[in-house]
Amino acid sequence: MIKVNESEFEYRFGNSGPKYLLRGPRVDMGLVVLQPGEDFQRHYHNIVEENFFVLEGEVDIDVAGTKIHAVPGDLIHAEPPEPHYLINNGSVACKMVFVKAPYEPKDKVDVTE
Repeated sequence: MIKVNESEFEYRFGNSGPKYLLRGPRVDMGLVVLQPGEDFQRHYHNIVEENFFVLEGEVDIDVAGTKIHAVPGDLIHAEPPEPHYLINNGSVACKMVFVKAPYEPKDKVDVTE
């Protein structure tokens, strides 16, 4: 059994980026915040599936060429090897839960366009 609290962790870039709450042994789970205008580089995974559940704000996600505008309550699922890209085109921060499984920390391939 593991119990953690969000307040025990920091976002990678201060007030934005990912905040891992659990890393392995079978799943990665955490929160990600994108401030207005921020994005995540297009990438894909060979093994890992990735899920984003929007809690606050709005985000534009491109999964394998399909553009999606996601709002609170929306869940977006990216299968391997679907490239995915996220950008906050809104005026307020977007906060999402992310879940990646199976746990494979080196399974990220950045896509350069």
